[in-house]
Amino acid sequence: MRDTLTVVGSVNVDLVARVPELPAPGVTVGGGVLSRHPGGKGANQAVAAARLGGTVRFVGAVGADDEGRDLLGRMAAVGVDVSKVRTVADPTGTALIMVEESGENQIAVCPGANARVDLTEMEFGPGEAVLTQLEIDMRVVLDLAERARGFFALNASPATTLPEELLARADLVIVNRSEYEAMPSLRRGRLVAVTFGARGAALLDHGAEVARAASPRVSAVNSVGAGDAFTAALVLALRRGLPHDRALAAACAVGAAAVQDPSSQPPLKPLDDYVRDRPGPC
Repeated sequence: MRDTLTVVGSVNVDLVARVPELPAPGVTVGGGVLSRHPGGKGANQAVAAARLGGTVRFVGAVGADDEGRDLLGRMAAVGVDVSKVRTVADPTGTALIMVEESGENQIAVCPGANARVDLTEMEFGPGEAVLTQLEIDMRVVLDLAERARGFFALNASPATTLPEELLARADLVIVNRSEYEAMPSLRRGRLVAVTFGARGAALLDHGAEVARAASPRVSAVNSVGAGDAFTAALVLALRRGLPHDRALAAACAVGAAAVQDPSSQPPLKPLDDYVRDRPGPC
């Protein structure tokens, strides 16, 4: 099934402080409002894919704590198969996030149990799409790249030096503009999606642009989960066989919907609701 996706990655508790403006180094900003949300790039992408109508299983690790049980319960409630998530002695991962009124953010991640993701007993079929990120150990990502027999997508975030064999294996790499600029090797990628926030996104084939899409104009509330929603939508759209321009436009529409919600795992409609017959400027 083209809408079947396995996501291997991180799952976190997001502790979010909404502040009037992001602090500069050494500066304290008052007036914040604290909230707690499910998060982690892997979990965010799995939940988004399920809400978009995909059949999704998640591979990761959580602690044997209340946070881990709560996060798995939330993922299962939206239809994500969490039977391959390990429960380990380390505490469940935590992300400390500050979000200012414009929606811009700063994030610090404490990986905890995410450092214990293990693929020893995992198998992946030849028709199975796999999506991962860089919030888990690079050794696990490289192991996954070898084990995955079908479509392999990499959200290369946070930015780091990519092993050449990983870039060569990836059928699709997704990054934001700053990550693309920080990783020159991506110019050799066979298909790389670069997001530009409110300015939309582009698809590059070995550094040459092959598609571009605008983003619908919306009022941003929180950009934390928008890139993850975009990533899930783009993978599902391409797997359905949509042309590059239509797949990219649908992913931009999903990302725009995501920034309008304060959660890192926003409610989404089925992917078909975001697919336009003739994508163009919004």
